[in-house]
Amino acid sequence: MAAKDFYIKQTQQLEAQQKNLLKKKNNFAWLRLANTLSIIAALYFLSPFGWLYSIAAALLLIVCFIQLLYRDIANKEAIAHTAQLLRINKAELDALEHHYFQFDGGSQHIPKEHFYANDMDIFGHASLFQFFNRTVSEMGSWQLAQWLLQPATANEIPLRQEAVKELSQKITWAQHLQAHGKENAIRIDTKERLQHWLNEPATYSRFKHWQWLKYVLPLLSISITIGTILGFFPINVFYSTMLLMTLIALPQEKKIGHLHNRLSKMADELDTLSQSIATIEKENFNSPLLKDLQQQFKQEHTTASQKIQALKKIVDRLDVRFNIVLVFPLNLLFLWNLQQMLQLEKWKKENATGVGHWFDALGIYEALISFAVIHFNNPGWVFPTLTTEHFSIEANNLGHPLLAEDKRVNNFIKIDHKASIMLVTGSNMAGKSTYLRSTGINVILAMAGAPVCANYFTMSPVQLISSMRISDNLEESTSTFYAELKKLKTVIDKVNNKENVFILLDEILRGTNSLDRHTGSEALIKQLIKQDAVAILATHDVDLAALQTNFTQNIFNYHFDVQVNNEELYFDYKLKPGVCTSLNASILMKKIGIEI
Repeated sequence: MAAKDFYIKQTQQLEAQQKNLLKKKNNFAWLRLANTLSIIAALYFLSPFGWLYSIAAALLLIVCFIQLLYRDIANKEAIAHTAQLLRINKAELDALEHHYFQFDGGSQHIPKEHFYANDMDIFGHASLFQFFNRTVSEMGSWQLAQWLLQPATANEIPLRQEAVKELSQKITWAQHLQAHGKENAIRIDTKERLQHWLNEPATYSRFKHWQWLKYVLPLLSISITIGTILGFFPINVFYSTMLLMTLIALPQEKKIGHLHNRLSKMADELDTLSQSIATIEKENFNSPLLKDLQQQFKQEHTTASQKIQALKKIVDRLDVRFNIVLVFPLNLLFLWNLQQMLQLEKWKKENATGVGHWFDALGIYEALISFAVIHFNNPGWVFPTLTTEHFSIEANNLGHPLLAEDKRVNNFIKIDHKASIMLVTGSNMAGKSTYLRSTGINVILAMAGAPVCANYFTMSPVQLISSMRISDNLEESTSTFYAELKKLKTVIDKVNNKENVFILLDEILRGTNSLDRHTGSEALIKQLIKQDAVAILATHDVDLAALQTNFTQNIFNYHFDVQVNNEELYFDYKLKPGVCTSLNASILMKKIGIEI
C-alpha cells in the first residue's frame, strides 16, 4: 500500500475507534452513577431485612464499582493513546506534502565545529535531522544526531540497513511505540539521575538485621494492637509499642523523603519506558540488530519492562507519605516507608548494571524507526551498496532529500579511483552548491545506514569533509578568510595522513583577491592529487579547468549552465560534461540597476 493511502486508512480507522472509545467513556460515567445510587438503595431498602443483607449487597456493588473504575481508567488511557496515533498519522500526511516542520529540528545537537554539519544543514529549521526525525525520547534524538554526525563502520551499515528494511514493514507497530513515547517523553536527565541513584551505596541493606526485623517488628506491632483491642494487653503496652515504632520510623523520614522526591519525579517517565520496552519485547524480529537489541531487555526470569514497572510500583507505594489518613497507621503498624526503602535497595542490587542499556537500546530503536519511516514514505529511494576498495562512488537520479519531489532535479555522479578531482564550473544560481549538498547529504545517509535519494547508489566507506559555508567569528576575532583557512587545514591534515575522506569544496579562498585565489586553488588541487585524495570542487574560476590538460586521469570537468533569452535566465540544473561557457553575473547586476 502506498504511504499516503496507508496513513489515510489509519486515520479513518483511528477516528472511528476514538468515537467508540468516547462513547464508552460516557457509558462508564452513567454506569458509575447508577452503581453509586444502587449502593445507597441497597443500604436503604434492605436494612429492614437486616444489616447483614444490606452490607453484603453494598460490598458486592462496591466491587462492581471498582471494576468499572479500572475499566474507565483503561478506556481513558486508550483514548489518549489513540489521540497520539491520530496525530502521528496526520503528521505523516503533512510530511508527504513536504511539510515536515512539526518535527524537532535538533538545534540542541549543533556542534561548535564539525566536518560538515553546518555546510549540509544537518540541524535546525528545514534540516536533514528535522526531515528524518521521528524520535520521541531524548535518547532517540541524541542517537539519530550521532548517526548523522559520525559515519558507521562498514560492518555496522548492512546491519542497520537490514533493520530499517524490516521496520519499514512494521509501521503500525512503530507508531504504537512512538505513541507510548509521546505520552511522557523520556529525558536523558532521567537516565542520568536514575543511574546516579544506582551508583550510590546502599544505606539500609548494610544493616543485615533488617532482613529479619522488617518481619518481626510489624508482626509485634500488629499483634499487640489486636491484642489490646481484644483486651489481652493493657493500653500502656500498646502505647509503648507505638512509641518504639515511632522512634524507628521517624528518624528515617528526612532521608526517605529526599530519595522519594528524586524518584517520584521520574515516575511518569518510568511508566512510559516500561510501556515502550514492553512493546518491543512482544514483537518478533528477524534482523540480527533488532534481535540483539531486543535481547538486552530479556532477563532470566522476567523482562526489563516488568522490572521497571516493579520500580514504579515501589515509588507509587511511597506516595502514601503524602496521605495524612494512611501515613501514620501504615508506618506505626508496618514500618511502611522503611519497607519500601528496603525494596528499592533490593531492586537496585538486582538491576544496577542493566538500566543504562535499556534507555540506550530504546534510543537506537527510535533512530532506526526514523530511517524506516522515511524508507516507507519514499519507496523509490534505495539502500546503497558498499564496495571495499577505496575509492569509488556512483549514483543515478541523485537528488537533494530536502527538496520536494516535484521541484527536485536529479543528477548523477561517478568517480572510480583515487586521486580524482571533479571540477564543477557554472553560472550563479545554476545549481553547483545544491549539487554538492545533494552528494554530501546522500553520502552522510549512506554512512548512517539510511536509504538515499537515488535509484542507484554504490560507494566505498568514507569520512565526508566539506568547506562550503564559512562565516567569521567575532567572539574569537576570526575573519571569514581565516575561518576558511582553518577548515582547509583540517582537509589538508586528513589528506596528508592518508585518511579515507571524500572532500566537497565550494568557491574556496573567496576571502582573498582573484590572483591569490586562483593560485591557491590550483596549488590545493595539485596537492590533493599528489596525496591520492578525492574531491568535488565547485568554482566560478573556469581557468582552473585548464589543469585537466596536464592531469587527464585525475581532473574531470563538469558544469551547470544557463540559457539566456531577452536577458531572462533559464536554468535546467542538470550536470553536464565539460567547462561552463555561459555567464549570467552581468545580467543579474543589470537587473538590480548597476549600469554595465
